[in-house]
Amino acid sequence: MSLTLVEKIATRYAVGLGEGESALQGTIVTIRPKHVMTHDNTGAVIGKFKSIFPDGIEPKVADPHQPVFAIDHDIQNHTPENLGKYAKIQKFADDHGIDFYPAGTGISHQVMVEQGYAVPGSMIVGSDSHSNIYGAVGALGTPVVRTDAACLWATGQTWWQVPKVARCVLKGKLRPGVVGKDVIIALCGLFNQDEVLNHAVEFVGEGVSCLSMDQRMSIANMTTEWGALAGAFGFDEVLRDYLYTRADYFAESPLPGSRRDGSLGGYTRADVDGWWNDQLEADGDAAYAVELELDLSTVIPHVCGPNEVKTMSSLPAIQKKKIAVQKAYLLSCVNARLEDLCDAAEVVKGKRIAEGVSFYIAAASAEVQQKAEDNGDWQALIEAGATPLPSGCGPCIGLGQGTTEPGEVAISATNRNFKGRMGSADSLVYLGSPAVVAASALAGYICAPSDYEDTEPVKRITVQAPKGLAAGTVTIIEGFPAKVAGRALYMPRDNMNTDGIYAGKWTYKDDMTPEQMKEVAFENYDPAFNETYRDGDIVVGGRNFGTGSSREQAATCLKYKGVPCVIAASYSETYRRNAFNNGFLCIECPGLVDHLAKELASHDKPTIIGPDIEVDFQASLVRVGGEAFPFPPLSATAQELVVAGGAEAIARSRLTT
Repeated sequence: MSLTLVEKIATRYAVGLGEGESALQGTIVTIRPKHVMTHDNTGAVIGKFKSIFPDGIEPKVADPHQPVFAIDHDIQNHTPENLGKYAKIQKFADDHGIDFYPAGTGISHQVMVEQGYAVPGSMIVGSDSHSNIYGAVGALGTPVVRTDAACLWATGQTWWQVPKVARCVLKGKLRPGVVGKDVIIALCGLFNQDEVLNHAVEFVGEGVSCLSMDQRMSIANMTTEWGALAGAFGFDEVLRDYLYTRADYFAESPLPGSRRDGSLGGYTRADVDGWWNDQLEADGDAAYAVELELDLSTVIPHVCGPNEVKTMSSLPAIQKKKIAVQKAYLLSCVNARLEDLCDAAEVVKGKRIAEGVSFYIAAASAEVQQKAEDNGDWQALIEAGATPLPSGCGPCIGLGQGTTEPGEVAISATNRNFKGRMGSADSLVYLGSPAVVAASALAGYICAPSDYEDTEPVKRITVQAPKGLAAGTVTIIEGFPAKVAGRALYMPRDNMNTDGIYAGKWTYKDDMTPEQMKEVAFENYDPAFNETYRDGDIVVGGRNFGTGSSREQAATCLKYKGVPCVIAASYSETYRRNAFNNGFLCIECPGLVDHLAKELASHDKPTIIGPDIEVDFQASLVRVGGEAFPFPPLSATAQELVVAGGAEAIARSRLTT
């Protein structure tokens, strides 16, 4: 059987497949990934992990080589509470023999690639939405949620649905001054109708060879914002040369962190040769759900926003508007590597940032910063007026120094510009490449360092015809309701992001009680939500509900609020996973959403009180008035997760049988 690269890697890491059986698109398999990464959220995962074990059974990590801890999110927070949390995480790592990277080492994803955990042909999961970045090194990198991480620690395994796979053909060669960030912004803006939503994207074509490793990491990283579950490049000479360079580094330099076993992280040139000789690649006649094509030679710098990733403007068009900025950012896991710092330094050398602009920089890792200091790029940025921050996430997640204030406009080389994410919900944030950020900081308005003719990138798309939904009779397991009914609360918004559902400022407050969590649900999207909501209301969203960050609280806060289920036209797969892993029900029913959009079109509130609806799980139908709309039958596995109260309870049962 012909397979895609994603299917081949998933098959390699699947558990319990029969002889000759493969992990095909759409199938749910049990996986045992090579590594699972957690960062500051490790503190919350520890609690979940311990709760899995029944009384009388000592909590034990199934495979201490599998987890990796790297602290990076709230590292500017030096309060006793936060430092205590970090100390607790390090002690847990020490007690269980797990590799631990303290605050200041670097952003977790950079650490995973830089220190050799993510390697070609491997499957790496991370409790963070930007785990897609591992695809840059020929791995299958995909996000999981905190509950998955806890179950992986306890059993080494979790469940995963192999996504549909998209093929993205890159033709041509980038023109001077155009970088990977411009490519992924173009892809997000050109293919912005959910073409790759919940897909894994494989990047192929002769254009791939012109992309550096730093550029590939930028592209793979932001496939998250594009809506994909993974973004993978193949194993070519560019990647092999990068791996050789890292192997030489490992041979000459002591490994940081608390590395306990030479088999973890790091590798040799012989390892690289072994991977090269045994590499996985897609079969020539493999089947893809969608094929996209982009001519790299036609791409020019673009920015996206404000406050939307999939709305883009060319630099020639937007700089005519001279949109003034007060903040500029060169940091985050998408654009803070050596090439990015070099590009920005070339723009600002010998110049000063504009009056009234604050320009913040943070390297992706301490190693990257040291290299930038050695070649003079770091000092050039400082001399131009940039404010250095420690290697970590910081303002990208709305934490620490430099977050946006009400009324401010920012240009950022980060990966996400959702309303309220980087600070005030009353600020506007645009995304661009490092060179665009640097040029804008100098000029005081959004612009590029060079002039470009305003042209539209050339694209092509071939989509497989979607299969229609069909209602069917479902066997209802014991304890699961055959039907639920309630008032519809319709939210006329596609791409409802997790910042809108559960604000970033609450995400790392691990002491939030369920009562407190339910009170802040949807506060960024609709501050009046609590006044509208009443017990038993069913939330109905648009397309790609729950996009953005992997924070599971965006699901659990609705569970705690008493919402029986959410119905949407489609979901971010990470959100859906969070929901089911916590025993909260999500239903995909585009027919109902389209019906309510038409019936309630005259209303202009963010949350619209709709008609009473009935969800019939046995018939797989949502009924409203005299009409019925089908949704995919709810499998026994999905019902079991809801009845059990989530994946932790199921993992607990495995530990006692």
